[in-house]
Amino acid sequence: MNAAIVIPTYWAGEHTGAYVPGTYDHSTELHSPTPELDRCLASLEQVADVAPIVLLVVCPVSATVEVSRRVRQIVEAHPTLSVTVVTNLEATQVMDRVGRIAPGGTGECVSLRGYGAIRNMGLAVAAIMGRDVVIFLDDDEVVLRPDFMTKALYALGQETRTRLPILAKSGYFFDRSGSPLADTSKAGICHKWWTKRLEFNRWMKRALSGTRISRSNYVCGGLLALHARAFSRVPFDPFITRGEDLDYLFNMRLFGLDVWFDNEWAVKHLPPESEQRSPRFMQDVYRWYYERVKLAAANRRNDLNSVTAASLMPYPGPWISSQLDDRVRRTALVRALFTREHKGYWQIWRHGRSDALRYARDNENSYLKFQSFWPSIMDGLWRDPELAVMLKGRR
Repeated sequence: MNAAIVIPTYWAGEHTGAYVPGTYDHSTELHSPTPELDRCLASLEQVADVAPIVLLVVCPVSATVEVSRRVRQIVEAHPTLSVTVVTNLEATQVMDRVGRIAPGGTGECVSLRGYGAIRNMGLAVAAIMGRDVVIFLDDDEVVLRPDFMTKALYALGQETRTRLPILAKSGYFFDRSGSPLADTSKAGICHKWWTKRLEFNRWMKRALSGTRISRSNYVCGGLLALHARAFSRVPFDPFITRGEDLDYLFNMRLFGLDVWFDNEWAVKHLPPESEQRSPRFMQDVYRWYYERVKLAAANRRNDLNSVTAASLMPYPGPWISSQLDDRVRRTALVRALFTREHKGYWQIWRHGRSDALRYARDNENSYLKFQSFWPSIMDGLWRDPELAVMLKGRR
C-alpha cells in the first residue's frame, strides 16, 4: 500500500495575541522553544519505512508567512523525513480546484479552517499525491515504536472472517501516566452530568481484552488509518464543531461501512493544558445537538443505514439520546454557579441549547449534500498533475 501520514498542526501568529480556546484544542505559539510538532517529528524518525508526511499548517491567514517559516525550520531539523508542508497558500489552490470540480456545492468543506474541513484537506492532498492510505496523527502525540507503520497497515484493505471489509481503523493513545483509559479522578457536581469517562472506559476495557481487530464504537482522530476505498467515498463532516473523528464512524455506518479498532496500535498523547473550559463546552453542546439532529434526519432516508443511540451503547449512545438535554442544562447551571467561568456558562445555560438546536436544524442535511459531491471531488483530484507539481515543490 502507498501510504501518507497526515498531521494537522495548529499555530498562533506573532501578532494575533493569545490563543482563544474554543476554536481549536490547542495552538502552538510562534516562538515556543518546545513546539509539539518538533517532538512528534522526532518520534517518527525512529520508524522503519516511515511514509511521506503531510503537514497541514493551520494558522491565521495574516500569519501564514511567519508560521510557514517557523514550521519549515522545524522540518529542516528532521532531514531523514520526507515532509510536504501545506499552508494557506497551497490550500487555496486545492480549494480552487475543488470548486471547479464541484461548483456551488462545497463552500469551505475542504480547507484549513474547521476540524472536519481540515481533515478533508488531508484527504484531498493524499489524493493529489496518489496515496491510497491516509494515516492521521496529531502533532501533540509521539510514536512509541519503530514498527509503527507495520501496525498501522495491519489488516487494512483486507476482510474479516465474515467477509466485512476493513477500510478504516482506529488505534488508541496512552496518557501522560501511561494509561489507555480516561481519567476518572475528576469528581464533583461540575462533572456529574458531563463526563464520558465511565462509559468510555467500559467500552475500552472490552476492546483491549478482545481480539486484535474488532468493530469499533470509538475513533481516535490522532491515530486513524483510512483506505482510499473509504475516504474516496466518505468525507469528514465540515459542519460539526468538534468530534469529527467519532462523527466519521457514524458517517461510515450510514453508508454501510465500519470503523475497526486495533488494540495493538497506540501512541502517547501529550497535550498542553487548556485554560478555559466554557468555550470547549459550548462547542460540545453544538456538536451533540447537531449530531443528534443529523442522524435523525439521515435515519428517515431509505437509502442510508440507520445509526441510533441503542446501536452505540455503552458509548457514545447516551450522547445522541434524549439524555442530552438534561445533561447540558444541569452542567451549564452548576458550572455557572461553582466555577470561575460564571459568565460563559451562564450564557450557555440561557442561550446555548436554543442556539445549538437552531444551528443543528439549519444544517441537518448539509453533510449529505456535501457527501454527494465527494466521490467526484476525489476522482478529479486523484494525481492531478498541476497540483502534484505544486505540492512537490513544497517539500
